[in-house]
Amino acid sequence: MKTKPSVPLIAGLSAAMLLAAGCASTRVENEAPSTQTQVNLTHANYKMIKAGAEGRSYGFRFLLGIIPLTAPSTAAAPADLYSSVGESVSGKSVALVNVTEDRSTTWLLLFSVPKLVITGDVVEFTGEGNNQGLVGRSTTPR
Repeated sequence: MKTKPSVPLIAGLSAAMLLAAGCASTRVENEAPSTQTQVNLTHANYKMIKAGAEGRSYGFRFLLGIIPLTAPSTAAAPADLYSSVGESVSGKSVALVNVTEDRSTTWLLLFSVPKLVITGDVVEFTGEGNNQGLVGRSTTPR
């Protein structure tokens, strides 16, 4: 004797599968790049510590992205970037150059995950070449 599956059972299983699987979408929110500080790197006064260093910070939003629980931190992303260098930069004359900031959000069914990624080159100033153009000038007042 064959039994037919009931319609409510099939509808319930289908709804459970849709809720478990969800759907995802990612949108990149790029803003125009901006210069925070201008540094002259034309002389031999620096060395590259790490090219393409990357730092990330994540957030969490609930209920279709309406209720923010945590936001990606603009302080945590550079801290993550400097920790990814592989050596201590504390006490050194370092700068972050060629910086890009990318913001993206992954949307799932009931929540979203915003992400901030900062990428840049970490350089250390060596002091060589800093005194070019200053030879012969007096620094004492007359």
